[in-house]
Amino acid sequence: MLDIRPTAAAFEIRQAYGTALQIYQPGSAASHSFFTETERREILALLEKAYRTLVDERTRRAYDDELVSRGELDRAVEAGPVDRKPVGIFNISRTRDRQPSLDNQETLKSKVRESKRIAELTAGDSLSGAGLKQIREELGVTVEQIAQATKIRQDHLTHIEEDRVDRLPAAIFLKGFVKSYLKYLCLEPVEALSARYMETVAHPVRSERAQEQK
Repeated sequence: MLDIRPTAAAFEIRQAYGTALQIYQPGSAASHSFFTETERREILALLEKAYRTLVDERTRRAYDDELVSRGELDRAVEAGPVDRKPVGIFNISRTRDRQPSLDNQETLKSKVRESKRIAELTAGDSLSGAGLKQIREELGVTVEQIAQATKIRQDHLTHIEEDRVDRLPAAIFLKGFVKSYLKYLCLEPVEALSARYMETVAHPVRSERAQEQK
């Protein structure tokens, strides 16, 4: 939730928590279009739980022990040195280029309407990250452009496109990221397509098929 290493110091935990609160608080320009108010409240509750767990040495140790027992954390890594600052799941910068220009939007919409391949990919029962990548490439859009416009970290977008289920963010974040991705590419209907993607990711058979598409 806070996107920090197991070796993070207390001040790094506080810094990451403060940054996350700024991103997800009501009225935040960084995330207002990604989540509903209900989803935002759920995220804030999860952030609060994560923070309270990690700032207390006893609960933090119990959490680390749980990760080790599940094989999700190497004890040697946990005990290693702190070597980086926390990084938010959004790539926040001062640039104002958040959406393609009106001309570019019209161009993308026209390409979407005219592309038989995009029609095929969006008409199926499933929609994988590999399918999203094919659509993006069909439209001539780069991952860098989407990352800059949506402020979503590029590695998250890459993991989505590569169907790296083990590297994807929590479902509530993932849903918002995919909606933003679809909106940037002018793909409609956003709600139905994002729901189809989420179902594909959650379904093990479909996930395997998505991997085979790459």
